[in-house]
Amino acid sequence: MEEEKLDNFRFYVPTDIRFGKDRLATELTDVLNVYGKNVLLVYGGGSIKKNGLYDQVIDLFEKNQNTVVELSGVEPNPRVETVRQGIELCRENQVDVILAVGGGSTIDCAKVVAAGFYSDKDVWDLVLEKGYGGKALPLVTVLTLAATGSEMNAGAVISNLTTNQKLGMGGPSMIPKVSFLDPQNTFTVPKNQTAAGSADILSHLFENYFRQTTGTDVQDFVSEGLMRTVIKNCPIAIETPNDYDARANLMWASSLALNGLTGSGKGGTWSCHAMEHELSAFYDITHGVGLAILTPRWMNYVLSDQTVDKFAQFAKDVWGITEEDKMKAAKQGIQATYDFFKSCGIPMTLPEVGINEDKFVEMATQAVAHSTIKTDAYVPLAESDVEAIYRECLTESIFV
Repeated sequence: MEEEKLDNFRFYVPTDIRFGKDRLATELTDVLNVYGKNVLLVYGGGSIKKNGLYDQVIDLFEKNQNTVVELSGVEPNPRVETVRQGIELCRENQVDVILAVGGGSTIDCAKVVAAGFYSDKDVWDLVLEKGYGGKALPLVTVLTLAATGSEMNAGAVISNLTTNQKLGMGGPSMIPKVSFLDPQNTFTVPKNQTAAGSADILSHLFENYFRQTTGTDVQDFVSEGLMRTVIKNCPIAIETPNDYDARANLMWASSLALNGLTGSGKGGTWSCHAMEHELSAFYDITHGVGLAILTPRWMNYVLSDQTVDKFAQFAKDVWGITEEDKMKAAKQGIQATYDFFKSCGIPMTLPEVGINEDKFVEMATQAVAHSTIKTDAYVPLAESDVEAIYRECLTESIFV
């Protein structure tokens, strides 16, 4: 495998993180007042109404004499129609600042609303352009699910079910200005979502870890520590949902996994995300679940004499595997990854989430067309490779 040395990079993460217990009551309105009184409140399916967070925020708005308009019902894979609705609400109500209360989907939707507000183009055209260099409305977030890291980065992923596309975009102006990270707000996250969110965090770390670029000890060793953090704390959070330390560690790992810390200076494109986006685009499944299903199969598929050293390092430093034979160790590390996801209650085959082979060829074609995995991935993947990996996900797997 061709080796590339550490690339030049810019690490720009200006988000003001307010981490810890009960900070909204004393800090939220002061933060919002920096930008104005007219607020768009963005949230998802209503869980924040069940856990009391909605009432708390509305009460703060009333005391602060904010004018509030709501964009509710943001989907788990946020849809372009919802983004368009949010843009119109901002324009009609002269919104000054957006407050997103929720997980990555809610924050992603809010980011693209913030950018679309200033554009004359249809927002899907902005998504198709991928890179955004224009202005955006200021965004403040209150995180309720540790998963995507959207609370501390510039990216967003939006779905268009009409065209069966799920695509990412981003730009510096879309980075949240302030993000409130209170682990208590994740206590009520169900077990399946806790597991899927943890799989998403791990996938971000895996995708940054397995790159062709060499000389990246800082990025790789930080990644390994964050991986071990998720592996340790996810089962605790599943078993004891209100364990503050477990939730806190998952929440902070989520932010650090995708704020550029572990990926800056490492060239190339991600493989599993490109493949999973097609699963979500065609079948609207949970993103983290799709990643958990795909990742061990992708690892096994790209394992070779050229990649074995990195996989053996992964097995030793992340999973504590002591096998001296590198290939055996690498396979044991892949098996450990699969077994961990399964132990967290994640379905580990595509049929378990309602997906058969009917659209494999079409999805594989789109995965390659919508990314650069054919040329720039850790191990380049053609359409036939992607289809083969999908097929490996039809049945239970044993890698050792």
